[in-house]
Amino acid sequence: MPMIDARGVTKSYRRGGEVLEVLQHVSFSVEPGEFLALMGPSGSGKTTLLNLLGGLDTPDGGTLTIDGQDMSTKIDLSAWRAATVGFVFQTFNLIPVLTALGNVELPLLLTNLSRGERRERAELALELVDLADRGRHLPSQLSGGQEQRVAIARSIVTDPMFLLADEPTGDLDRTSATQILELLTRLNQEENKTILMVTHDPFAADYASRQIRLDKGRVSEAP
Repeated sequence: MPMIDARGVTKSYRRGGEVLEVLQHVSFSVEPGEFLALMGPSGSGKTTLLNLLGGLDTPDGGTLTIDGQDMSTKIDLSAWRAATVGFVFQTFNLIPVLTALGNVELPLLLTNLSRGERRERAELALELVDLADRGRHLPSQLSGGQEQRVAIARSIVTDPMFLLADEPTGDLDRTSATQILELLTRLNQEENKTILMVTHDPFAADYASRQIRLDKGRVSEAP
């Protein structure tokens, strides 16, 4: 059973009196443990599709099933996101006044874990991204690549079903970008994390096990 299964998904927005068809009968699937790269030019609908996959919006038509959940039905999307999806953003989105450990621990504040259990999980997540020795550092004391690794640790600390990485190397130099891509590959291969990465960079996309393209609201397999 696919982790993500989209069949004929459509999404439109109204701008004034005009209806914009952003996604047009999009169909694809992602298997458990797969590392998929979603490519496409600006304005192709990548952000809209990412919002649907992350439970930030719902489709207008077609079916989108994620881990057996039909996303068109009425569910508590906030609770679903917290339990199912780990987000990695281009701009890191770390809290400047919190240490790396504090940033990683944030998603666990919504759980019933004790303070000690939260701290233990956050430390383990930092260890998985090779930052066990940077837990007490503030974001301003870290390099860009280290900040992104903290962000990745934060995304996996709740042990989500899959990761959505939105241009995770977009703000990094090539050396740091390579380190992040190698980390995502390791999480995929060694921790069996299902990853869907949005990118416009062919270099980044080559790290994925499969690529699909989104152009003018339609999906196709990359050659």
